[in-house]
Formats: sequence, C-alpha cells, structure tokens
Amino acid sequence: MNYIKLLNAAFEKFYFDDRLNPTHISLYMALFQEWNSCRFMDEFYVNRRELMRVAKIGSKSTYHRCITDLDSWLYLSYFPSNNPYKGSKIKMSIIGTSNEPALGQYNPILEQLAEQYYPRGVPLEGHHHPKNGQEVYPHRPANGQAVVPNTNNTKQENYIKKPKDCQAVVDFFEEKNFNITEAEKFYQHYTNRNWHTGNDEPIRDWRAVAINWMDRAELFESENKQNKNQASQIKDNLRTTKNKDYGQPL
Repeated sequence: MNYIKLLNAAFEKFYFDDRLNPTHISLYMALFQEWNSCRFMDEFYVNRRELMRVAKIGSKSTYHRCITDLDSWLYLSYFPSNNPYKGSKIKMSIIGTSNEPALGQYNPILEQLAEQYYPRGVPLEGHHHPKNGQEVYPHRPANGQAVVPNTNNTKQENYIKKPKDCQAVVDFFEEKNFNITEAEKFYQHYTNRNWHTGNDEPIRDWRAVAINWMDRAELFESENKQNKNQASQIKDNLRTTKNKDYGQPL
C-alpha cells in the first residue's frame, strides 16, 4: 500500500462527493490513521471512544450516523460489535490506486533494487529466523511484493491485566476527560473482585474494561436525567389550583 497515493485518491473523491460534510471527512481520516497504524490490514478493530476523540466528534449519534453513511457510500465496510474487548470491525475500501503494481505480480525494477542492496547469498545482520526454519527477508520483494513479518501485521500495544495502583487508573480516566470519582469507584470495585469479570474470568486488559465502565456510566447518567425530566413533567401535570372555574367546559 502507498500511503500518499491512497490519501490523495481519498481527497480527490471527497472533492466530487457533495454528500460529505466535515464530520464525515474527520471520521474517515481518524479511521485512515488507524488503518495505517495497523499496516493497512484487510480488516482491523476500532474503539468508538478513541475514534470520537481523534475525530473531534462529541455526539454518539453523530458518530454512528457518519460511520453508517461512510459504509453505505462504499468508503468502508462497517461491522458493529457489542463486545468492549473486541471493538467494531472496519474494512477500508481501496480508492483509486489502479496505477499500483498488482499484488503477486513480478516487478523487475523492485527485484533489481532488492538485489542491489541485499545480494543473494549474503546473510543479513540481525536477521530474524522463524521457528519453522524459513528465513524472512523483509526488504526483498517476493514476486514483486515486499514480505513483511507477521508480527508487524497487527498493531503493537502493551496490554496490562491490572493497574499498578489507583493513581494509574485516575490518570487514565483524566486522559479520557472523565470523572475522577468514577476512577476511584472502578479501582475499588475490581480490586474487591481481585481483577476478575462478573463471569469470574481474569481481566485481560484493564484499560478496555475501564473504557466500558465509562460508557456505562455515561449511559446511566443520561437515563437518570431523562427519568428526572419525565418525573418533573408528571408533577407539573398533577398541579392544580384551589380556585377553580366550574363554568369552563372540560
């Protein structure tokens, strides 16, 4: 994949597509950057909260509307998921890269460059040797396509099963612009559970669980506000005055 050509092709398509607004483009660019960090994998997983923060989208409804529009307009394929550990799956569309060499096609120019910088028979320093005994030459194209080690095909992240202390949780919640009180509740709750889920399974990544906690806290807060508004409306409807005019029709 060529980063510049993919991005230029996307901007050219944006120019002629009057259906797009700035929020669509902002979300697409956030997804494109995530796609790039995943080495342009065919499919990758995303977190809604992170995408909203990067794309500067403040409303969940706006986010879902925009990503659904991008899916229906064939900019990407969107596969939603309710699993907070996994996230939703995205498959980006390849836009306007017909001048790229076809995958699996022999390219003599690339082969000559590879031979110039890494002649055959000369071992590479610091070369990786897989367990199956087959050497992987990351800079030498095979059939015109550079071979990339499998370890680089996924986004590298350091997952930690549980935080170092409460301050680490507070820092993470502050980074997400969330209430510190909720951070302390979260830490106390899972400390009492010895960092196990409700199904008594050990937590694989406390940050993913924390993001899910934030989502539920926001949902709970919005439901409380809605219930209070409904209660206030009911009270207003039940209010009556002592001075009634029985002459007025019902």
